[in-house]
Amino acid sequence: MRPTYELLVRGNNLRLKNDFLGMSNVTLIGSSAGWILFDTGGYISRLGLLKALHEKGLKTSDIRHVFLSHLHFDHSHNIDLFLHAKIFVSKVEWEYAEAPHPDDVLIPWGIRDLLSKADLVLLEDEGELADGIFYFPAPGHTPGCYALRLETDQRGTVIIAGDAIKYAKEAILRTCDMAFDTIEVGTRSIERILTEADRIVPGHFPELIKQPNGQFSWEDSAPFELLVR
Repeated sequence: MRPTYELLVRGNNLRLKNDFLGMSNVTLIGSSAGWILFDTGGYISRLGLLKALHEKGLKTSDIRHVFLSHLHFDHSHNIDLFLHAKIFVSKVEWEYAEAPHPDDVLIPWGIRDLLSKADLVLLEDEGELADGIFYFPAPGHTPGCYALRLETDQRGTVIIAGDAIKYAKEAILRTCDMAFDTIEVGTRSIERILTEADRIVPGHFPELIKQPNGQFSWEDSAPFELLVR
């Protein structure tokens, strides 16, 4: 079975003057191993994630595997909804979360204690998660960031990048702009992803599509509704 994928929660890169909303993409992957969820989003997306699953006729218990690109709150907060699943995170990120960079205040309190209660798999190097789904390190934003490469029938090579590529700016400039590892390491990860991918699902932006000239662009808009109550 070739993998399929769709965005359950659409993230964005909106920010406030002194903060940011922290809405990340959450991707549902259909695979030979069952449903895989790539990241779980932050609390701001919690109800939207549950609604999106319900609209597909799924319950949280139907998700058999969760792949966490890294352990920042906007990508991992809702993991408590999926503690029944097998959870994948890199060993480097697991160790980093115990002693993060002094400026990295985005690791949720107690995340290691919470994940210790689950069926946790610590990934090293590169490998195959399921038929046509491959994981690989993509450090830079954090030292332990990982991404997934999907070899699909209809859309070619799709890389779900997490925050290895957060938004289009990094793909256009081919440079990492927010690193708790180093900018140089993050930039090498971006170059690899841009070289290998036909499509990229960034951490906080619509899907990027490789054009005939080799550049990446996007087709989908990123609507953001605010309701005053």
